[in-house]
Amino acid sequence: MDLREDALGDIGVVEILGRIDSTTAPTLGERLTGILGARKALVLDLRQLEYISSAGFRVLLLAAKHADAAGSRLVLCGMSPKVRQLFDLGGFLDFFAISASRDDAIAAVR
Repeated sequence: MDLREDALGDIGVVEILGRIDSTTAPTLGERLTGILGARKALVLDLRQLEYISSAGFRVLLLAAKHADAAGSRLVLCGMSPKVRQLFDLGGFLDFFAISASRDDAIAAVR
């Protein structure tokens, strides 16, 4: 897993490349917590995400909970059909705000 980070004022944008699994999930969790502590909103761009395991879903759910507690917003965007299917099979689509594109997600958190 690789992360590409950007900031648009008080909005953090993180593009996740590769896989989120039990090996990479802890690193992602730490990074997301840090960004949510410093920004009012976080956009996760999943265009380059190939796979997400249950450990990855747990990290995203904890990040969403952290965002809610801090009064921040977390929006996912750019899911491939394969990754969207994993979210659907796991029953996670209803737990996240999801936008089709990065631009849509940024507009949603502004």
